[in-house]
Amino acid sequence: MNDVFLADCRARLAFDLMANTWNPVVLWALRDGALRPAELRRRLGGISTKVLTETVRRLEFNGLVSRRDCGRTAKVEYALTDLGTTLLAPIEAFGEWAFRHGDEVMAAQDEAAKRAGEPRPA
Repeated sequence: MNDVFLADCRARLAFDLMANTWNPVVLWALRDGALRPAELRRRLGGISTKVLTETVRRLEFNGLVSRRDCGRTAKVEYALTDLGTTLLAPIEAFGEWAFRHGDEVMAAQDEAAKRAGEPRPA
């Protein structure tokens, strides 16, 4: 048995990057090109300015997103780096898996909640 996911810090790093709810969502939103923060927020929906700022800073720190100043104005835009682009295929694969198996996961959650006598977590 290969325990690479248990022993390899790089594998843990990759899982950690995808574990944050907004990381893959922001990366996916930037797949078609650079966006200013307000445009990115509109495209994402449901994300506060604070959380978006934290997320793009985290992605920039990890080399997945670049921040570019747009001239003399205080405007910036964010874009995927080449490294960030390499995560689009795995993100798409996760999305396809969720589309195919989401109902099964929710049914399992409902069943577990019934056995425990509790409502299914949101």
